[in-house]
Amino acid sequence: MSEETDAALVDRCRNGERRAFDTLLRRHAQPIFAAAFRILHAREDAFDVTQTAFLTAYEHLDRYDPGQPFRGWLYRIAVNEALDLVRGRRPVEALTDEVVDDHEGPDDRAVRDENEVAMQGALMRLTADYRTVIVLKHVQGCSYEEMAVILECPVKTVKSRLFTARQALRGILVAGGVQ
Repeated sequence: MSEETDAALVDRCRNGERRAFDTLLRRHAQPIFAAAFRILHAREDAFDVTQTAFLTAYEHLDRYDPGQPFRGWLYRIAVNEALDLVRGRRPVEALTDEVVDDHEGPDDRAVRDENEVAMQGALMRLTADYRTVIVLKHVQGCSYEEMAVILECPVKTVKSRLFTARQALRGILVAGGVQ
C-alpha cells in the first residue's frame, strides 16, 4: 500500500479527521525539530518551536495551498517561529550535546568533537538569517526552490544569501584556526 500524500492528509484534517494530522506530525516532527535545533541551539526551545509550528499549522490548515508542498509550508512556519525566538534573546553558547559513533576510535572522536564544536561555534556567530540558510541547505537538504518558499523570497536571494553565509562561515572558521 502506498503512503498517503501530505495534501491528502491535510484534506482529511480539514474534514475533521484528527488522526490524519497525527500522521503529518509523525512524518514531519523530527526534521522540523532538527532544523529548529540547529537554528536555536537549544533543545527546549527547538521542542517549543516544533510544537508551536504544528499547532499553528493545525489552526491554519485553511491557509495551506495543496498545490504547494506541505513540508515547505510547515518549515516556513517553524523557521519564522525560530527566528522570532532568536531575535528576542541573547546569544547562546556552543553546542555540547553530541551524538557519539561507537565505531570510531578515540582519536577520530576527538577530531570530530573539535570540528563539531568549531562548526557550531561558527554557526552561532552568524546572523540568524545566514545560519538559517546554512541549516536549511546543508543540514536539512532543502533545494533552493524549497528554501525560497520557506523563506518567502526569490531563489536568487536564497542563492545570494547562502553564498554570503558560506563566505562568513569560512571567515569565522579560518580566523579560529580551522582549515
